[in-house]
Amino acid sequence: MARTRNRIDQTPFEAQITGLTHDGRGVARRADGKAVFVAGALPGERVMASQTGRHRSFDEAKAVEVLDAAPERVTPRCPHFGTCSGCAFQHYAEDQQILAKQGVLLDNLARIGHVTPERVLPPLSDAAWGYRRKGRFSVRRVEKKDKTLVGFREVDPRFVADLGECHTVIPQIGNAIPALAALVESLDARRDIPQIEFIAGDRMSGTHGDAHSGIALTFRHMAPLSHGDREALTAFAQAHDFAVFLQPGGVDSVHPLWPADPKLAFSLPQWDLEFHFRPLDFIQVNAGLNGKMIRSALDLLDPQPDERVLDLFAGLGNFTLPLARHVREVVGVEGETGLVQRARDNAAHNGIGNAQFHAADLGKDLSDHTWMREGFDKLLLDPPRSGADFVLTQLPLEQFKRIVYVSCHPASLARDAGYLVNERGWKLRAAGVMDMFPHTAHVESIAMFEPR
Repeated sequence: MARTRNRIDQTPFEAQITGLTHDGRGVARRADGKAVFVAGALPGERVMASQTGRHRSFDEAKAVEVLDAAPERVTPRCPHFGTCSGCAFQHYAEDQQILAKQGVLLDNLARIGHVTPERVLPPLSDAAWGYRRKGRFSVRRVEKKDKTLVGFREVDPRFVADLGECHTVIPQIGNAIPALAALVESLDARRDIPQIEFIAGDRMSGTHGDAHSGIALTFRHMAPLSHGDREALTAFAQAHDFAVFLQPGGVDSVHPLWPADPKLAFSLPQWDLEFHFRPLDFIQVNAGLNGKMIRSALDLLDPQPDERVLDLFAGLGNFTLPLARHVREVVGVEGETGLVQRARDNAAHNGIGNAQFHAADLGKDLSDHTWMREGFDKLLLDPPRSGADFVLTQLPLEQFKRIVYVSCHPASLARDAGYLVNERGWKLRAAGVMDMFPHTAHVESIAMFEPR
């Protein structure tokens, strides 16, 4: 919704916070009843706030002074909290963050989907710090400061946060941000590098089988790199035990600089599985929580040895291959052909012969595919933020005895749950949240459905 052009009155005003928005801001009301979303404020607090934005149905503000603090308020660990947009909840006690996110899920289910789960699952959590193993840093050469900044975007997304550290990213990366900024500043191409992607597995092997850390950096560069720049990047990689990849164009242009042929991998020891992946592949950002999430999904799906299971939006096989340990056959379907091939390779690498992987556009009718016509007993799906509304409308749902839906966006899960319950006659047996992204407003959710 567009903002008005009127000048915003930034005179501080008192606000009583009664709730939280989905993105972690406190909710207050003006005297005329208009909602105000206050960054940096928690439920139950009384704060002085300064308005930062105006919309027709709500205003935006930030807390400038806490008059009465909530007992759940804590001192943020990171000095960049409030400027960097990477976190929204560092001022909120860790055990309360996930409860707030649970409230968002249940509210979305009721308000958007008009459904209520029969059972609310206990929230799942794991390490709250140093957990993030995949992400993207923005890079910007700031001429006025005569320096290069490497970090996440600021709350004002026009700017890159000048980070000296990050406590949510794995320590090997979070502690290396100043060194990364100094590296880019030293390059001839410092104005031509807009981003650095990082990803970490459990280990990495080089061309000759020698072991390295499992961390890879991918430098996007908009102009060819000089010989000196390539040497500087290689020296940095060797000094920090990172793999460095270069990306001069699209995703297909990514190639290793050092080592010559790095092999990235992560494991799921609970199922005796090892996954190989490429530096821009999607993997779950929180390794510890990922294992707990898979276990929860399998417990809810209750796979049996004689069953055939469909796994949609399968990616590298994060759920598919653990499922293969428990069923007669599992079919994983993914839209990206590169991921499908790597999922097949991972199945072969782990000696799994009862998992099929197929590439298909999940936004189109799947009925003509041979693997679909063979029928299934159960369905697991883990769609992107947009959800799975189309695929659910065109699937023959009557064949499934149970559906488990994993979601990274409570609103799309709520919409799709409403469709399953209110239009297709299913029951929402259970739903819950999993803290894949501590200290942020993002949450992973899971729901289990059964036919009536």
